Amino acid sequence: MNVSEAEDRAETFVPHEHPEWTADLGEVRMNYAVAGEPDSPALLLVPGQSESWWGYEPVLALFAEHFRVFAVDLRGQGRSTWTPGRYTLDNLGNDLVRFIDLVIGRPTFVAGHSSGGVLSAWLSAYAKPGQILGAVYEDPPLFSSETNPACGPSIRQGMGPVFAAWHKWLGDQWSIGDWRGLRRALPDELPRLLLEGLTGTRAEEAETDPGTGPPQNLREYDPEWAGAFVSGSMTAGCDQATVLSRVRVPVLLTHHFRRTDADTGQLIGAVADVQAQRARQLIEAAGQPVTYHSLPEMPHSMHATDPERYARTVTEWVKSLA
Repeated sequence: MNVSEAEDRAETFVPHEHPEWTADLGEVRMNYAVAGEPDSPALLLVPGQSESWWGYEPVLALFAEHFRVFAVDLRGQGRSTWTPGRYTLDNLGNDLVRFIDLVIGRPTFVAGHSSGGVLSAWLSAYAKPGQILGAVYEDPPLFSSETNPACGPSIRQGMGPVFAAWHKWLGDQWSIGDWRGLRRALPDELPRLLLEGLTGTRAEEAETDPGTGPPQNLREYDPEWAGAFVSGSMTAGCDQATVLSRVRVPVLLTHHFRRTDADTGQLIGAVADVQAQRARQLIEAAGQPVTYHSLPEMPHSMHATDPERYARTVTEWVKSLA
């Protein structure tokens, strides 16, 4: 399939409170929203897998009191360009480097959620010198998003089965799009512990409520992303232990709900305790301070679940650096 731009998928989108803008980065057109005063410190928000920029809408106004805040759609998500065969952490990270150069135009703090948190780590190691002032990793799947991690469970013992199902039933660029089939199949294709944590996926729900379609965030998401994580092509050439050993800025790491099944090794959550601890060790060995918040009561997305707490946590940490 050819590269897909937002206008090719115009029927997919819905309006939002904040205006949206487009930056031409060369290979991709990156969609974004911006809030706050131009002379305030810059903050870049990087969404997780299957999340568009508007997942940050609950915190934009809160951050706008303190920052000039930019929330983006990564390639393959939202209104940004879909690039078949080109989803890698290195490509996504370099998109953000160009975005900082062309749109933000000055040093910035970066805060990423989930796989966006992995990209926040990538930027804190590999962005141009002076581009990043500090990095927030919000419940990132460090090591657990790899097929052969340096420590702890791999993606196959974490969210990999969910991503594999998305890719199987929806297809690259929604080329299959069998949402009802996906919902019917999940009870057979997911480990029981993973299935218990999902909503709207039971086979009986697919039969009794067949008209229910995919949520808006998935409609705006290229399922090839999911396949790239499961196959390992997303993380190929980007060993996360190496990334963390080269971090050059202070880090705030929030670690949310997690549980590892004693019988199967199945990780329920984004990152296991041993993986969060190893990440901290590597960053500190690189000479950078790590502020670590263990929040086992917090769901995966703090910025969506408790936006006031998330904005306060990030803002107070940034002020502490000064």
